[in-house]
Amino acid sequence: MEWTSPGSMEMTNVNVCLPRFKVEETYNLKTMLSAMGMEDVFRPQKADLSGMTGTQGLSVSKVVHKSFVEVNEEGTEAAAATGVVVKVTSAPMPSVSFYCDHPFLFFIVQKKTDSILFFGRVSSP
Repeated sequence: MEWTSPGSMEMTNVNVCLPRFKVEETYNLKTMLSAMGMEDVFRPQKADLSGMTGTQGLSVSKVVHKSFVEVNEEGTEAAAATGVVVKVTSAPMPSVSFYCDHPFLFFIVQKKTDSILFFGRVSSP
């Protein structure tokens, strides 16, 4: 589609109006890690964690990942990361407003590496 090509786009200021929301999720990674081949560490008869503790007979019973993203009037907090909006001073650009009053996806991206740090969906804003 031609309208999505970078050459057809132009910079503009956008006032984004978001509802307050908080998304939390907890994942048990044991099944996923086992499926990826990391099995021995979960088996007491095969696991060898003595290099970390000096003790034999230890195994991992659970791997839990918990994350949250909260957006409110004060800003964005994602786990231990905080988003900061930086104001650029230059000639004023045309501005449009976008109201997120319908379901939407969100992404928190690290600019330097273009890595997606968090993403989620808000179904009923």
